[in-house]
Amino acid sequence: MSAPAKTTTDIDKAIEENIAKSLAEIPHPALPKGTNIYGATKIFPDYRAEAGETYFTLVHGIAHESSVSFVAVLQATRALRKGFESAIYFYGPGAINAIATRGFPTTGDSGFPGEQNINDALSTFIKEGGKVFACRFGLALHGAREEDLIEGVIPAHPLDVQDALIHYARKGAIINSTYQV
Repeated sequence: MSAPAKTTTDIDKAIEENIAKSLAEIPHPALPKGTNIYGATKIFPDYRAEAGETYFTLVHGIAHESSVSFVAVLQATRALRKGFESAIYFYGPGAINAIATRGFPTTGDSGFPGEQNINDALSTFIKEGGKVFACRFGLALHGAREEDLIEGVIPAHPLDVQDALIHYARKGAIINSTYQV
């Protein structure tokens, strides 16, 4: 005599029981919202710019393919707020970080949460006195036009990348060079 076949209802009931059992094994979440899970000790002093100090960021990375480009903009903004003369140079594929025509379904819209983060951060950086350069050849690599640039972004010749680096190095700038592979 064979065992009676389980019905769909029996299987569904067993699955629901297993779900309840799984959820009861470990509380979710284990800690209430707002619980500190990392310490807050800052190791280094909160440095501020001394007279004439500069901070130069090179970005060779594409928005939304990693956090590299966005974090570089945030770091350059923080340096600006610490009193550094601060500039960002987008080159190669990084140049498309500086386009105002990002969005879906229309420019300026966010097709997903955070799509406009880099645009908003760059606009803030420029408003607060930072300089943003975008390589014209980098724009051309991805079909972006010069008129697609965020207001205030300075279009630059491809040969300016190296000379900008030399310029800021000679000024004694802190140089943050980011590269996405």
